Formats: sequence, structure tokens, C-alpha cells
Amino acid sequence: MASPPILSLALPSNTGRVLSIQSHTVQGYVGYPTFKGQVLNGQQLLDLVEGLEANNLLYYTHLLTVCDPVMGDEGKLYVPEDLVSVYREKVVPVASMLTPNQFEAELLTKLRIGSETDGRKACNILHAAGPSKVVITSINIDGNLLLIGSHQKDKEQAPEQFKIVIPRIPAYFTGTGDLMTALLLGWSNKYPDNLDKAAELAVSSLQALLQRTLNDYTSAGFDSKSSSLEIRLIQSQDDIRQPKLTFKAHKYT
Repeated sequence: MASPPILSLALPSNTGRVLSIQSHTVQGYVGYPTFKGQVLNGQQLLDLVEGLEANNLLYYTHLLTVCDPVMGDEGKLYVPEDLVSVYREKVVPVASMLTPNQFEAELLTKLRIGSETDGRKACNILHAAGPSKVVITSINIDGNLLLIGSHQKDKEQAPEQFKIVIPRIPAYFTGTGDLMTALLLGWSNKYPDNLDKAAELAVSSLQALLQRTLNDYTSAGFDSKSSSLEIRLIQSQDDIRQPKLTFKAHKYT
């Protein structure tokens, strides 16, 4: 790990600092059929942490990997099956917020989610394991796409739960899960006691970005259904920083 060429101490931030531990792509975008590279073992990961510490960089307010399980999607695991129990028994209990998709939530809770009631029940199971905030980012119920969020502000009280209905866009995009998690992290940091507002802003940002991506590809004559689309992050900076609130949360009673 190379040390910074000039600064040896990172400047503090009033808005928090995020340590994001993810797989990385050295060229291009995720979503391609093959990949190359090595898997870090535990010692190699510790070496990176020691490098951060040696450069006075090891102070963070948020750890992004804990927020996003990154286990799989659409019935397919991205990680070895034996790691599921590690997530369930080791990672979930120390997390403050989880943002699984439907497949990941089913794996973590051992509950099949076939209805909104199931989705809310899955949130309750995850609350009992540790996290006070849970957002199941996409649930497919009878052809409808939903986000279900749940915030348990006090362990002695029932959580506040809500849903956001999400329109289907006729295309496949890569990187939406990571982006949604990052948006939820940013907005929930700004509104720590208002998870439904954070989710509204995150969904509004993401949907505007996806629509811009689809429009760009369509205007270029590209068949949006033929392969995955690279999301237009740079072109959508305003939608990320100051999204127009176009999606509202509906609270469960």
C-alpha cells in the first residue's frame, strides 16, 4: 500500500468519514462475464488496515461493508455458501444498519419473503439480531417492486416501518445495489432519526439516475434490454446531491 505523497494526516470532516470495504475493479465496470485477480486473505486485509493506521488514516464514523451484505441477488450467491452463516452470526449482530435485497434478507433470516407481511417480519428478525435500522432495498411481490424499511429506535418498542413503491424500468443496470447503499448511508447520516426520509431521498436519487442512464442509451440507439447498462454517475451529480423528492414513503400502522 503506497503512502500519500504529500499529506500524512487526513483532514477531519464535519459530515463523517466512510471506510468502504468492497471488491474493486481496476478497469471498466462490474457486470462483465469473466473476472481476474486475487482474493484477499485475513492477513492481507490486516496489512491494509496497518497501512491506514501507519498513515494516520484509521479513524472513520462509518464502515460501509457492514451496511451492505453483498451476498447475492435473484437467487444467486456471490459468496461461498459457508460464508452465509458468518454474515448471520458475526456480521449482523455488530451492524447498526443493514440494506439487503430480498434474496439476502431471506438468507439472513431463513424466511421466504412472499408478501409485505413477510418483509416486515424479516425486518423484525434482523432487528432482534442487532441492527436498529433495516432497509430491504427491493422486494418483488406479485410483479410489484417495493422497498421496505424499518427503524427500531428503542429495543423495548415496536419498530417504525414503511414501504416505498418503486417503478420497474425495462433495463438491467450494474452497480445499483452499491449506489443505493451509499445513498442510504449518506442520507441516514444527515437524518439519523428519520429513516423514511433518508429512503425517500435515496430512492428519488437512484430512480432519476437510472432514468437518465436509460435515456442516454436509448437516444444513442442502443437496445437497453440486450445487456447491462453502465450507470451515469458523473452526469447525475445534481440528482445525487440535491434530488427532487419524487417518491414518498407510506408508513405501516
